[in-house]
Amino acid sequence: MLDIQSTAAAAPQVIRRDAYREPDWLVPETALDFRLDSLQTRVKARLTVVRHGDHDRPLRLDGDSLTPVAVSVDGRAVTDWTMEDGQLVIALSGVDHVIETEVEIAPELNTQLMGLYASGGLLCTQCEAEGFRRITFFPDRPDVLSRYTVRMDADKARYPVLLANGDPIASGDLPDGRHWAEWHDPFPKPCYLFALVAGDLEANRDSFVTMTGRKVDLGIWVRAADLPKTDHAMAALKLSMAWDEAMYGREYDLDVFNIVAVADFNFGAMENKGLNVFNSRYILADPDTATDMDYDAIAGVVAHEYFHNWSGNRVTCRDWFQLSLKEGFTVFRDQQFSGDQGSKAVKRIEDVRTLRASQFPEDSGPLAHPIRPESYMEISNFYTATIYNKGAEIVRMIHTILGPEKFRAATDLYFARHDGEAATCEDFVKAMEDGGGVDLSQFRLWYSQAGTPRVKAALSHDGATARLKLEQTVPATPGQPEKQPMLLPLKVRLFGAQSEAPLCDERIVMLSAANDEIVIEGIEERPILSINRGFSAPVVLESDRGAADLAFLSAHDDDPFARYEAMQQLMVDTLVRAVAEGMADHGPVIEAVRGTLTDKALDASFIAEAVLLPSEAFIGDQMLVVDPDAINRARDSLRAELGVKLESAWRGAYDSAQANRFEYSPAAKGARRLKSVALGYLAASGAKDAADLAYAQFAGADNMTDRQGALGVLVNGTSGNRAKAIEAFYDRYQDNALVLDKWFTSQALSTRADVMDEVLALSSHPDFTLANPNRVRALAGAFSVNQRGFHGADGRGYAFLADIIIALDKLNPQTAAKLVPPLGRWRRFDERRAEKMRAALQRIVDAPGLSKDVFEQASKSLG
Repeated sequence: MLDIQSTAAAAPQVIRRDAYREPDWLVPETALDFRLDSLQTRVKARLTVVRHGDHDRPLRLDGDSLTPVAVSVDGRAVTDWTMEDGQLVIALSGVDHVIETEVEIAPELNTQLMGLYASGGLLCTQCEAEGFRRITFFPDRPDVLSRYTVRMDADKARYPVLLANGDPIASGDLPDGRHWAEWHDPFPKPCYLFALVAGDLEANRDSFVTMTGRKVDLGIWVRAADLPKTDHAMAALKLSMAWDEAMYGREYDLDVFNIVAVADFNFGAMENKGLNVFNSRYILADPDTATDMDYDAIAGVVAHEYFHNWSGNRVTCRDWFQLSLKEGFTVFRDQQFSGDQGSKAVKRIEDVRTLRASQFPEDSGPLAHPIRPESYMEISNFYTATIYNKGAEIVRMIHTILGPEKFRAATDLYFARHDGEAATCEDFVKAMEDGGGVDLSQFRLWYSQAGTPRVKAALSHDGATARLKLEQTVPATPGQPEKQPMLLPLKVRLFGAQSEAPLCDERIVMLSAANDEIVIEGIEERPILSINRGFSAPVVLESDRGAADLAFLSAHDDDPFARYEAMQQLMVDTLVRAVAEGMADHGPVIEAVRGTLTDKALDASFIAEAVLLPSEAFIGDQMLVVDPDAINRARDSLRAELGVKLESAWRGAYDSAQANRFEYSPAAKGARRLKSVALGYLAASGAKDAADLAYAQFAGADNMTDRQGALGVLVNGTSGNRAKAIEAFYDRYQDNALVLDKWFTSQALSTRADVMDEVLALSSHPDFTLANPNRVRALAGAFSVNQRGFHGADGRGYAFLADIIIALDKLNPQTAAKLVPPLGRWRRFDERRAEKMRAALQRIVDAPGLSKDVFEQASKSLG
């Protein structure tokens, strides 16, 4: 158990939302001068500061690991400044001044990848959330907006390209083989949006003409060898720009828009104004190295960061407690965009699956927090699925309540009302109310209450009257033992058990109380309930629908998500029963899958999603105490029987996609997806030729989707083709870091009993490194979600992850902290496993010199 007394003295400061105070000083203009070098970069900053309000408080400029070389006020050097808790404090009289500072930093030594750092010969920045203070002294908070002018000079041979925010002003050569460039961003922005990149890069150049006829020059900057892999990202960027104009009326506002791909990056990408910096995995793609999921992710992330230009940059957040203001809204926007580029139904299924896999467990664990948190120790820990994915669901509910036309009017009002401002979640909701003509008073609880609401639905029928009884509860979460009922927009429709036809129009039931009853008249036959259609509210639903009704809905519901959901619920109910009782009747599931698999009216991408069994982790989420061994036995049994009983159908699905050559289109993607799903079921059936089929697909594939799909099947098996495929994959891609990440991940997700031994061996592999966040996530991150491997009864998985976290914390606390949550789920497991998980957490907390990033996650997880 965590010894609160022994750690209290070392506990980092807690930042509270209710302690917010407006800034004492504003900085309307900022001029930065960089003399760039990987080991010794000089940064000169010229800040025009203006006193904000009637007070005599000094100017406080945040700094992290900075030492001032020189400080001047209004052109005169001063020495009467002080350093307090990393802040440069300068006593000033009067209203406005010009402050100049000079510091020296060493990008090459910056392993945290925050601030200015080196990555494979490049110099680049990451400033969100509090990285700018690692570059120069500044009031590092999002409500201080400034116009930036940036001058850089660097060795021209080593850093021939010099990029920053905004538009280029001028450039030229200097003595001694150096050169310079100057950029200016005319739009006020918080310092977290500052960006700079210098290096030997080539650009995929294009242009876009906005809806008012302005020409914008586009550039995606990468290493010369990677240039052929940028066409998909460029196409996605241009589609995003056109879509945002059509759907939201948002036009790009600078003359230049640049993207740079870097290999070492803590996040997926960053929306810096006019200069987006991306993790290279979300830019680089060609058929041989990127899967269909990679292509989709690239399009979605490019869109997300571009959409931030308005929902995040032009309107930014007042403080970090408002993070979901920009992230939740923008995730919703990128989900809309991605749905419009392919199958809306499949995109919705994917988004809900992600929510349930990452956010629902977060909401039910020790790290649960509202989308607008009340406190934090380290803000980087709140870049969570709750902020992003649940935040998007909350915006989606507003869209459902208002409808498309009123939602567009409300977003227009929001952008017009707060353009150039640092806004709050309350500002957003108020704009939705005013623009949509609705009262969202109760809906605001979504911003302050943590936890996933649970809804019980029971349908009765008497004569021509159907009665739908609804009950909602919001579980207790840390710091919030008592909850008020939420406003839940539940889409509902009834179908006839005999006629198989809809018995009423779809309606939105606004559940606002703990209990409610909905009466629907004119129902002449036994109705079957379709509820929470489209996943209209992010809730856990319990209903009185049995296997027969769920099977009916899986075949006849006219809402694609509800049809998928019925199949998944049928599978979950069967598997939970099998875990509890040791066996269950697989018949209804087999027949439902048969019906979906052979339905010619369904597209392949939907079929592939619908027939997949729920993950072992999701099955565990339905149980009071997770039993990993019983779950994998039950799931493997059902999977094997599905494979055997439907073998001819799986072979038909597999063979129908054999001639599919690479094309990035919804139909081609669906065929490849169903092909790999069918191959997996054939392998599960024990078919003697399954391993040979998989290896033939692996060796003959003309695209990474088919190759990795086959590898995923082979790594779970015992055939001689397994080792041959693993070796061949490594030999082919050992020089491609992004693809080698897939090699690590495929093995970390293996369902074999010896996966722990393999993961330990991989952690000692020459190509495994803690210095690259992608590689850490590829092995340790992937293994931590492998329920049967990570939760081995001997506890070695927990000890392994703790070792990685402690070692990584010395280099990169942000990435290390993101690995902690799987250990925090100890309350869900049996006492033996729980004790080992707690011991791993305690060992992390006790580690000398632990960062506040990891301390916050581990101590809360233990609490």
